[in-house]
Amino acid sequence: MDAMRLILASRRALAGSGEAPAILAEVWQAQALAQAVGSRIAVTGPPELRGEALGLTELAGRGCGVLDAPDLDPGASRAAQLTELADERRVLLCLGGLLGEVGIALVGIASSAADERTYWQCMEAIDAADESRDRVREMLRKLAAREEAVLPEREAG
Repeated sequence: MDAMRLILASRRALAGSGEAPAILAEVWQAQALAQAVGSRIAVTGPPELRGEALGLTELAGRGCGVLDAPDLDPGASRAAQLTELADERRVLLCLGGLLGEVGIALVGIASSAADERTYWQCMEAIDAADESRDRVREMLRKLAAREEAVLPEREAG
């Protein structure tokens, strides 16, 4: 399935999840999807994005690792459904938005956490989401620089 559809599905699911366990499950799904997108760009994307994409994969993996993995049916992981990245720039823009929403949701859970374990899980997941979003922004910056470099070549040719 296309990354855009999966990101939009994650945004809807996160917005529609009510209680903390459901929100944390959607946060895990979003981080796993960010990890899959990073991995895909690292393998098939432009060479100038590969280092940042590997960093995204690592950071998003850390975001998954600090949370309890949800009990999902086989094939229910959105990340496992990723088959294509049609427009890297658009995917990265939307992924950055999703990661921002993840951070906001985690702040809400952390601020009302009944126990320290949940609070610290959220704090670590917030850090991972924020750092992942920074990697996405850097990839967007590199894509913009690449497009600016290509534009004069097209005009000259």
